[in-house]
Amino acid sequence: MNGHNIVKLVNILREIKSLKGPILLHVITEKGKGYKPAEEHSQKLHGVTPFDKVTGKSSKKSNGKPSFTAVFGEALVDQVRRDPRVVGITAAMPDGTGLNMLKEEFPDHYFDVGIAEQHAVTFAGGLATENKIPVVAIYSTFLQRAFDQIIHDIALQNLHVVFALDRGGLVGADGPTHHGSFDLSYLRMIPNMVIMAPKDEQELRDMLHTAVLYEKGPIAMRYPRGEGTGVALRSTDMELEIGKGEILKEGKDVAILAIGLMVQNSLEAADKLEAMGIDALVANMRFVKPLDESLLRDIFQRFPTVITIEDNAVIGGFGSAVSEFMVRENIQGVRLTTLGLPDKFIEQGSVGELHTSLGMDPTGIAQTAAVLLDVETDKEIIRA
Repeated sequence: MNGHNIVKLVNILREIKSLKGPILLHVITEKGKGYKPAEEHSQKLHGVTPFDKVTGKSSKKSNGKPSFTAVFGEALVDQVRRDPRVVGITAAMPDGTGLNMLKEEFPDHYFDVGIAEQHAVTFAGGLATENKIPVVAIYSTFLQRAFDQIIHDIALQNLHVVFALDRGGLVGADGPTHHGSFDLSYLRMIPNMVIMAPKDEQELRDMLHTAVLYEKGPIAMRYPRGEGTGVALRSTDMELEIGKGEILKEGKDVAILAIGLMVQNSLEAADKLEAMGIDALVANMRFVKPLDESLLRDIFQRFPTVITIEDNAVIGGFGSAVSEFMVRENIQGVRLTTLGLPDKFIEQGSVGELHTSLGMDPTGIAQTAAVLLDVETDKEIIRA
């Protein structure tokens, strides 16, 4: 029946209340019915921030930097050009994941399985057994639904499936149901899984390139929602060495080990600390699994104070991995502080507001370092 006829729908529901046995009522609705901008585009106005009610366009102003999603979509199209075995899979979110670009450019390499994340993963496993390189592009929070399939249908078979997790970390406007708070934790426990997180748009491209070339098993990369850093993109992508990070800034007083989006915040925090006379090392760890153990050994030998920072639940995430490494290596005399999302569901708010409230913005990271080093913070410098 027509689901937009509310009066008739209510009457039918009242009538069938008295019927016995199984009943199937098929109600057909149209997304955005009655509002032309929503009717004309099935993907837009699904979850919104403030917008113009006449045109349906977002009132948010762009700073001209491409989104991580757009960079991924373009990079995936380039990967298909390089290797026709590459295919993209989405679960009813082509625009949200950037796979709409693949759909337009290479429709035969694009698969939309509908709202069925579990099937998307198992389907990818099947394609991998037939010499395809499936790239499963799903929001971090939605991939949780396919946790069992990741283990049994991909990791247990050690299949070369690439997982591209959009919306990794806090997403802001969509709130706790959409925050990608747990992917580093729930993927890290799975054997055979490699996990990466890029610091910027070029590193995202490099990681996708690395993932496509990696043929030893499943590999995942997670990246945030929203605009990138504006870094210049190279004409060619680079294959990264699995499990290797990099030191972006040397220091002697405190070491900050960052992953993904938190790398930029850590570099800005280091600038604040430098203004207070604190020299901070900043490392872009790149890989949560496997960890760069040689880099960690070097840092733990040189620094008695180390901070990890991630846009993920602290429990079971990147900081936990570093803590476990310290236990395995019997590292002593080092004070490790792990920053990230606390053991609670984070409410709605802009990403910047939420990071500030959780002490994960540059000011919060700098304050944590100053307290650990017992240095009195200069309020004017720390807030600058």
